[in-house]
Amino acid sequence: MNVGRISAWVISLIVGAAYGAAGTISQAYMLWGIPLGLAISMIACAAVLAAIRLLSEDRWSTLAAGVGMVVITLVLSGSGPGGSVVVEASTLGVVWTVAVPLIVAIVVAWPDLRSPRAEDA
Repeated sequence: MNVGRISAWVISLIVGAAYGAAGTISQAYMLWGIPLGLAISMIACAAVLAAIRLLSEDRWSTLAAGVGMVVITLVLSGSGPGGSVVVEASTLGVVWTVAVPLIVAIVVAWPDLRSPRAEDA
């Protein structure tokens, strides 16, 4: 383990937590009855996970970002000290809470479809 790899995991965790927090806060936005906030939040989280996976070529960095997303989503989904909630117990809230771990699992488990490199052979 080198310092560069560990720092990449930590940065990925922080980026994932930031995207998870932004998505959790904005997922309830509706425009003319269309769950626009949920759609944009899911697309943004999937896009940042895919970007980390493609740029780092490392499942562990992607998993670190996903853990950050899932943890912050679950933390913000609970009741606050005063009883306030960020994610309501509505259909949109349940979809968001379930969608984040599913998106993380799909992106992390997606097979590497690139051709084998010379150094791998």
